[in-house]
Amino acid sequence: MLLAISACKQPENAAPQAPEPGVAAPPGCGAAGFLKARVYGAISATLDWSGDDLKCEGMPRPEGRGARLLFTGSVGDRSIVIIVAMPELTRASADAELASNITFIEEGGSRFFSTADLDVCITQIGSTEALDDSGDRYSVSGSVYCVSPLAEVNGDSSISLSELSFSGLLDWNAS
Repeated sequence: MLLAISACKQPENAAPQAPEPGVAAPPGCGAAGFLKARVYGAISATLDWSGDDLKCEGMPRPEGRGARLLFTGSVGDRSIVIIVAMPELTRASADAELASNITFIEEGGSRFFSTADLDVCITQIGSTEALDDSGDRYSVSGSVYCVSPLAEVNGDSSISLSELSFSGLLDWNAS
């Protein structure tokens, strides 16, 4: 019996297995994941998230129109979520400039800031790299440029983002 159990044990130095297709990967951003930005206005902060300070996930947008990347980190005791939604993003969008919707959420404080439409922010995709042979999991990096502030959805203030750059994970098979 012990011989059978030890035969099933993976060696300690074995590479981690990728999740099965259709199964969400655990939250995290990989070794190279990060989000950096400066925030001005109703909320002022310098964001420099990576490693254990950052959670991210990416999935297709509703009706298969592009994809969105979610980044979660903290500013002091506040949890912040930034969503970069790119309706025209494809697996082959490296070096593309894409109109984007940006949403900034202060969790617990119930404050939501967002672009009203696609003519405010552009995402310059720096790279899209396949992470495995499935054709579904990618590392996506880029920078976001906004020409006007993000209005507060449930209030009358706004924030401005500058120097927003990121590297996150996208699973085209996630829901």
